[in-house]
Amino acid sequence: MINDIKQFNNVFFIGVAGVGMSAVAQYLAGVGKTVSGSDRYFKPGVANDTRQKLEAEGISCFEQNGSGITAATELVVVSTAIEDTVEEVVKAKSLNIPVLKRSEVLSLIAKSKKTIAVGGTSGKSTTSAMLFDILEKAGMHPSIISGAGLTGIIKQGKIGNAKVGAGEWLVIEADESDGSIVQYHPEVGLLLNVDKDHQEIDELTQIFGTFKKNTSTLFVVNQSNLLARQLSQNILHDFSADEKSSAGYIATHFHQDGFDSTFSIKNIPFHIHAIGKHNMENALAAVAVANQLGVSLQQCADALQHYEGIYRRNQVLGKKHGIWVIDDYAHNPVKCAAAIASCQPLADKVVAWFQPHGYGPTRFLRNDFVKELAAVLRPQDEIWMSEIFYAGGTAVKDISAGDLINDIKALGKQAYFVADRNDLVETIRPHLAENSVLLLMGARDPSLEMFSKQVYNMV
Repeated sequence: MINDIKQFNNVFFIGVAGVGMSAVAQYLAGVGKTVSGSDRYFKPGVANDTRQKLEAEGISCFEQNGSGITAATELVVVSTAIEDTVEEVVKAKSLNIPVLKRSEVLSLIAKSKKTIAVGGTSGKSTTSAMLFDILEKAGMHPSIISGAGLTGIIKQGKIGNAKVGAGEWLVIEADESDGSIVQYHPEVGLLLNVDKDHQEIDELTQIFGTFKKNTSTLFVVNQSNLLARQLSQNILHDFSADEKSSAGYIATHFHQDGFDSTFSIKNIPFHIHAIGKHNMENALAAVAVANQLGVSLQQCADALQHYEGIYRRNQVLGKKHGIWVIDDYAHNPVKCAAAIASCQPLADKVVAWFQPHGYGPTRFLRNDFVKELAAVLRPQDEIWMSEIFYAGGTAVKDISAGDLINDIKALGKQAYFVADRNDLVETIRPHLAENSVLLLMGARDPSLEMFSKQVYNMV
């Protein structure tokens, strides 16, 4: 039974190219472990950017055929998507090699450091990155294991979702989607929000309630989110984007000017190169935690002024013919609505495209998508969708993205369905005019980044 990261040295990751897996793999390599891994996207003779960056960190990469697992392997790590019937898992068990889920390994890492766990159904990656930046600029040399690449680290030629620092603090994303958040026992817990996403609200409330109980020293809660606020009894430290709130940290005087936002916290002016009130709320959360750890509000403001963002969150691809093209990871109802709202101050018209992922999640969130998207769209705005992304496995394909579009259209909104996303640009072009934003949204599909760049080149 492995219950400490000191109990293994040679570790193998199945599905190492995944954003969550690659982050943990890079962290372990950074603390001196011998790390290797495989992925279904690693093909002989085919260039793979993630593979090259992992190998540059000293991580040996293999095709997903079992060849990388040997008698010297002391631990095999799998994601929740890897089933026991996978060839490499079968081989590991035949060699009596322990097999742990990614979240279990992350919990072992968290036990080895003073950990800040960032939880919530939206904003975890952005808030983690902002908090990491603040602590790093304050000279605290933090570590991070994130669900998205930080632009500042990506510029160094890395994947950007992990870094080992010399300091005592580690910032991690605590994922509620698979319930693994309850495995962590951090010194500091941060709860951003509770909205229907992968589970029903009652289940989420229980999960985040356990997260609160497991936090040992400091728990910080967003008072402006109704369901998060219900979990904030007996909490001494909280924050809110509602100026009428009585929370300890309140953001006021929000103003968005183009791609920049300004606001104040306790009369200290803040400026961030990010759009939308949701990003002000993320920044406020990071500030509330950092200030409790001894970083002054002015230091926080100075750090966030240089915040560079993270991969595929309000990522501006450019402007052509008066049309801004923006790529975003938004994939649940609240996130999609927030992404659209943040683009509305930029132009007269927002044309948003969304590719849902998974038949089960789309079916589960159908009514919520319709409600949130219909509510945020202005009369001139449009929502477009292409067919649901299918990653394989067993799934009942009894719903289409076209069903969501028909529901939204029935509410009097401008909604359009283009089943094949390769037909999107030609179909959508007559709807794009000067002084508009084309917002591309979606997650889980590794080809979305390339697709967004192709759309930008064709606009």
